[in-house]
Parts: sequence; C-alpha cells; structure tokens
Amino acid sequence: MLDEVLLQIAKNSILSKFNSKYEINKKAVLLKYPYLNEYGASFVTLNYDARLRGCIGSIVAHRKLLDDVIYNARAAAFSDPRFDVLSVDELPHISLEVSVLSEAKVLEYDDYNDLLKKVRPNVDGLILKHAGYQGTFLPQVWEQLPNPKDFLEHLSMKAGANPSIYMQNPTIYRYEVDSIEANFDEVSPL
Repeated sequence: MLDEVLLQIAKNSILSKFNSKYEINKKAVLLKYPYLNEYGASFVTLNYDARLRGCIGSIVAHRKLLDDVIYNARAAAFSDPRFDVLSVDELPHISLEVSVLSEAKVLEYDDYNDLLKKVRPNVDGLILKHAGYQGTFLPQVWEQLPNPKDFLEHLSMKAGANPSIYMQNPTIYRYEVDSIEANFDEVSPL
C-alpha cells in the first residue's frame, strides 16, 4: 500500500504554482522517505467531481520517484493538452490519485482472440506499441471499459490507430499499479 506522502507531494507540487510557500524541500522529504530516492514510474490523475481533469505519467522509471510525482502532478494540472490550466477555484472539486507502476513486461500472444483471453480486467495496465503508434491505459480504465474487447479498441484509438491494428500483432506490454487517492482538500500539505 502506498504512503500518503505521495498525495502530499502531488498536492504541494500543484499548490506551489499558486504560492511558493508550498515548495517541496526535497532533501527533507528524501531523508524521511528514502524509498522516494529510487527510480520509479508514476501517473498523477486529477478528477473534477469524478470526471477526468488531467492525467500525466511515466510508463518507464527514468528518474527518482519523488521527482517523477512532482513533475507529473504539475503536468496533470497545468500541461495536459486535453484541458485548460487548472485554476485555484477548481481545487475544492478536485480529487488526486497517484499510481506507481510496476515494470512493464511484454505480453506474449498468438492473435487478437488469444490477446483477449490473456488480458486481466481490473489488474492489467496495457501499453500498445506498433510502428509510430503508442498508447497506454492504467488498470483504473477497466472501471469505464470492463469488457476486454472495448478496452483494447479504445486503447488502439488512444494510440492514434484503429482496432484493425491488432491484426498486425502489435507489441503489448502489461503492468500493474499501486495507487492511492483522496479529495484534494482532505490531503494535508507537507
């Protein structure tokens, strides 16, 4: 189970854009939570009254988990191209979710029907890669798309392709997440 400090880091990262008193003292945080010094891949998701408001993340661990959560929280709030920049007025309606991803592993499959049987609803996050196409869905997306066929079809569209891409046997990776969420107002700042 993830530590609430990840939510606090995400909250402070967002608040620091509005008020510098919320800047994170990285040295102090790393002393208290040394695991945040290890490389990790995270996603930060913002919801406004239970509707997606921003979601940015890393699918590969390429920096310290602390830095990854800071970057992704700010990006979800202020740089997600699907949404306007988050405003202070929206904060009372926002819920925060931080997901830490396991290492993605190639999912071996013979054909589309085999792939449908091998994906694990409510467990697998999937990455589709093929030619210039790439997209991912966190396991949380199973809540909206519980049928494996729908999940895969929407994943192909998110990647910029169409469902026929599965006839070309694209590379599929799977990963799991550990996540923690809370309403923005319920998370105490660092």
